[in-house]
Amino acid sequence: MVRPTALIIGATGQDGAYLTKLLLTKGYRVVGTSRDAQACDLSRLRRLRVDGDVEIISLAPNDFRSVLKVVSSIAPDEIYNLAGQTSVGLSFEQPVECMESIAGGCLNVLEVIRFLQLPTRLFNAGSSECFGEAAEKPADESAAMQPRSPYGVAKATAYWQIANYRIAYGLWACTGILANHESPLRQSRFVTQKIIRGVRLIKEGKLDRLELGNLEIWRDWGWAPEYVQAMHMMLQTDKPQDFLIASGETSSLKEFVQTAFEMAGLKAEEHVQTEGSLMRPSDLRYSAMNPSRINKELGWSARTTLREIIGKMYNDILF
Repeated sequence: MVRPTALIIGATGQDGAYLTKLLLTKGYRVVGTSRDAQACDLSRLRRLRVDGDVEIISLAPNDFRSVLKVVSSIAPDEIYNLAGQTSVGLSFEQPVECMESIAGGCLNVLEVIRFLQLPTRLFNAGSSECFGEAAEKPADESAAMQPRSPYGVAKATAYWQIANYRIAYGLWACTGILANHESPLRQSRFVTQKIIRGVRLIKEGKLDRLELGNLEIWRDWGWAPEYVQAMHMMLQTDKPQDFLIASGETSSLKEFVQTAFEMAGLKAEEHVQTEGSLMRPSDLRYSAMNPSRINKELGWSARTTLREIIGKMYNDILF
């Protein structure tokens, strides 16, 4: 059998590292990209012990020529587009870069596949932030998109680009609409990792208090290693379809904080301080997801509970 080739755009991040390991175990040749292959952070790939098994090359998603050069030279069977700005909070500070890196990058990948007339299958990482508030009922694939952040707007734009190219040009392209998903590989600027690290420092006597923003927000949190499995499964179907990848369970950030402190034998109320400067200009209060379609059609479902996720992050367990 011919060994399939996968191109992971954004292979050095949390999802890229876990996906790299998964595809290698399935016999793929994996080529990963970073904006600067010579200076990129390989720590996540290294922690999963796959840095020596993946080829890392330079690719700038918002540069059409860069994307064209890489894709044409590799001609991958599958492309996983995981690149672009990943922080909702940062998107308010850098909205133009957010739109260019997410929507512009996605468009370049689509145009290159169309221009080269490749039979490549494309997975694009979407976000549940596209839906905005979901207080009345959990959002599913048919829910209206009403994003409340530059990040959500950019992800929604990329989602409709994928849908348009699939219909207009017959490209094999799909979007996985990902709810929040965590692991010890999560970057420190994300609030979940900030909480875990803060609790550890307080437990060790190196920090007195943890400053956080709005704790009265509700999100669907999942375990990243399971979510990359869904990405791969989506590209193995007979026809391209968009799926919501989520656990179906919604919890508050306050609960996340309290659970993390409990695991350290501490009380959150004694160490947490709300800081107004950490509040976002516009934040989703309640986000609930309904992943029944992917549960039924692909047989995928999240198995790790929020408490287990927090425990794995606190104890730095990668899988």
